[in-house]
Amino acid sequence: MNKVKLLNVSIDNISQVEFFEKCKSGIVFTPNVDHLMKLQSDPEFVNTYKDATYKLCDSQILFFVSRLLGSPIKEKISGSDLFPAFYQYHKNNEDIKIFLLGAREGVALKAQEKINAQVGRSIIVGAHSPSFGFEKNEEECAKIIELINQSGATVLAVGVGAPKQEKFISKYKDQFTNIKIFLAIGATIDFEAGNIKRAPKWISEIGLEWLYRLLAEPQRLWKRYLVHGHSFFWLVLKQKLNLYVDPFGSDYSEHYEGVSGKKMVETLE
Repeated sequence: MNKVKLLNVSIDNISQVEFFEKCKSGIVFTPNVDHLMKLQSDPEFVNTYKDATYKLCDSQILFFVSRLLGSPIKEKISGSDLFPAFYQYHKNNEDIKIFLLGAREGVALKAQEKINAQVGRSIIVGAHSPSFGFEKNEEECAKIIELINQSGATVLAVGVGAPKQEKFISKYKDQFTNIKIFLAIGATIDFEAGNIKRAPKWISEIGLEWLYRLLAEPQRLWKRYLVHGHSFFWLVLKQKLNLYVDPFGSDYSEHYEGVSGKKMVETLE
């Protein structure tokens, strides 16, 4: 499977259709600009990312940047697009039973009701909104794991924000008895419940969904987009000039011939 390297992340160069055909099990992350910036300073997040089976391009900005660097990504596959496409793709697959973990109290249950009504069966078999800071409470995490295991779910969709959701999946993945596919889906549960409106498709396609979300939630997102965004483009310029240095010296970097647009695609047998 081809991969495209952006800074210190190797992104799977795969279409959504190809992903659905290939993905029978594993951990799915959807890197965006925010993820890439966190991966410049958070070693735990870097190690967490190594557990991902699939890393799918979540950002139109990353999609454009890959072209600037000379190794175009086939398709943007954001978590908020991927998840509804996933449950529609598997609507008649009785082996797919999804548990939703995330969002504020009551929101995940609302999303469960709406999705099941759309699909025409109970594809969402359970939903839970954890307390704020739950990931630091081992007792609460144990109860959540037991709840998910008892549900019979084979897919766990976690939407509690990055890097919390990815770290939770990585830390507890071996304690789930039936889960075959882990999806880190960010704000998607809120979107599915109708709690938060997504940007119009045309805004997303021109790479301005970040601006739409910033205007909708300025207090929460201003730093992500207005501070980290500038630093990201500086790092991209350094990569283009072959000056970028991985701050953690990730093991997979040796598989690439340089870090500029000359060659960033790795083919795995």
